[in-house]
Amino acid sequence: MSREKIISVLLVVFVYIVATGASYMLFSQKGFTQGMEDPQTQNGDEDALAFDDNLPKTEPCPLNGEKYSKKQREWWEKHRPLGVMIENHTESRPQSGLSAADVVYEAVAEGGITRFLAIFYCNDAGVIGPVRSARTYFLDWVSEYGDYPLYAHVGGANTPGPANALGQIGDYGWNLYNDLSQFNLSYPTFKRVERPNGRDVATEHTMFSETSELWKVAEVRELTNVDKDGNSWDEDFVAYSFKDDAKESERPAAQTVRLEPWEDYTEYAVDWVYDKTLNAYKRDNGGKPHLDKNTEKQLTARNVVVLFMREGRANDGYENNIHLLYRTKGTGEALIFMDGKEIEGTWSKDSRTDRTLIFDESGSPIEFNRGNIWFEILPEFGVVNVS
Repeated sequence: MSREKIISVLLVVFVYIVATGASYMLFSQKGFTQGMEDPQTQNGDEDALAFDDNLPKTEPCPLNGEKYSKKQREWWEKHRPLGVMIENHTESRPQSGLSAADVVYEAVAEGGITRFLAIFYCNDAGVIGPVRSARTYFLDWVSEYGDYPLYAHVGGANTPGPANALGQIGDYGWNLYNDLSQFNLSYPTFKRVERPNGRDVATEHTMFSETSELWKVAEVRELTNVDKDGNSWDEDFVAYSFKDDAKESERPAAQTVRLEPWEDYTEYAVDWVYDKTLNAYKRDNGGKPHLDKNTEKQLTARNVVVLFMREGRANDGYENNIHLLYRTKGTGEALIFMDGKEIEGTWSKDSRTDRTLIFDESGSPIEFNRGNIWFEILPEFGVVNVS
């Protein structure tokens, strides 16, 4: 090969390497650069769709009763609820998007480490993550939001047996339809982000998405507010009942609810600290305020509902027998915290697709405060201390 050809080949290789590196940097950082702020964002949320907060708030969100404008309702009625698996490993904090969820379910995924199923419908969260894998009991909760609820995750438990979440997704007829697994979707729906919180973390803590991107995929798959057969997602949806806040004069000065799903796993212990003025509970996790990276504000909940469920091992042969099961169907004890008060009650769920119903001691359905609901699923041996 002549000298000129050698130089030409080397130049081509050099250009390829530079272009590849530039593309990688662009794709891995687009939309997630530390400190970047989009002029269209709302309250600092990265890439979140903004609505005029000055418009009259007359339209209740079907999931949690919070009221928004008619314009915002016109937007949410064009899609269906979206459930996203968001992890809670200490290396994943602060996570993105949890503050925009209408409803959140929190339960131990493995090794005492909790995981969230965040349900988005009435708000656009913008960036969400880190996104993690599916677990069977979270499928039972997302199934309450229509026949084909959107479910976003990164793979999942797939060992044959009772904890085979990926196998169950196939059994339910969700594959490549309402199931939004990262294994079947590429950029820009899912993005791998290096050093998401300005520090080196394991690869499993670096997968992010955006609610708008996931709803776009659903639309391509003919899943908007209706499915491909024209059936509305909420035809059989059972909404909770909602009430107005207790008057400030009737609220207690303080209340703290400490939850330990597994005793002595202090990094995953939760303190919900009541704020009388806000009439909401501020979340501490592992002894520190739990923030949303998008807003840089502490997570809060208007309603905190503790559901006690039987926890057991799947015994499916997986390494160290870490796959868990929760008895999500049947009945059990519940504690409801709102307005700075504790209500003893029960929960009931007849089947996978049935709603988890919450009752007070007299058997009457709970009327929640308007606003986000945070379900804390604790094993029957879980610790709850109220002060």
